[in-house]
Amino acid sequence: MKAIFSREVSSYFNSLIGYIFLTAFFAASGVLFSITSLAYGSTDMSQMYSMLFFVLLVLIPILTMRTLAEDKRQKTDQCLLTAPVSLTALVMGKFFAAFLIYALGVCMTLVYAIIISFFGVVAWLEVLGTVVGLLLVGAAFIAVGILISSLTENQVIAAVGGFACMLALYLISSIAAIIPIDWIANILTKLSFSDRYYDFTYGIFDLSNVLFFLSATVIFIFLTIRVLERRRWS
Repeated sequence: MKAIFSREVSSYFNSLIGYIFLTAFFAASGVLFSITSLAYGSTDMSQMYSMLFFVLLVLIPILTMRTLAEDKRQKTDQCLLTAPVSLTALVMGKFFAAFLIYALGVCMTLVYAIIISFFGVVAWLEVLGTVVGLLLVGAAFIAVGILISSLTENQVIAAVGGFACMLALYLISSIAAIIPIDWIANILTKLSFSDRYYDFTYGIFDLSNVLFFLSATVIFIFLTIRVLERRRWS
């Protein structure tokens, strides 16, 4: 897994995708920070973190679109599938590489908190809790993106498909609101990524939300492994 991880991290910067992702993330978070906290002279960063959810819907598919689709397009996936490495190690190596790039972007938001701490009191527990939430929802979205990438050899299709899936996960609560059958609506509400993430931005650190995102991440990684396993024996 270490070799896969190192290879993937290097490829993000060799292909400029890592630079593009980080630049776009820094720019978007900087703008949101300016129009929310700085513009109003407030130390409350919850609105910025809430709006960052929409940024993830666009940027994470770009980050994950090449993870497996590129190998399939270049026919190097057969080398990986027949290499003396488990499929779990292969997928986890790619997942952790993408997550590392994503985490670098998220950590930048802590710099904003440090900046405004010179001018007022920052609720650090809320900020740190929200950063944890941002990392968790990002991990789940990265797992979704890698799954979609494993299904195609076209990076554009992988990016669009990843965006569509993540948008659907975001809209689950809105869909639940228009369903007249209560028990179905309740189930969908509990599966809402947005509602569970926004709890973090409101300063609510619920262990069930942590377990939800961790479980979602594991499930999507498991599905990716099954896709590759089927391809290995096909």
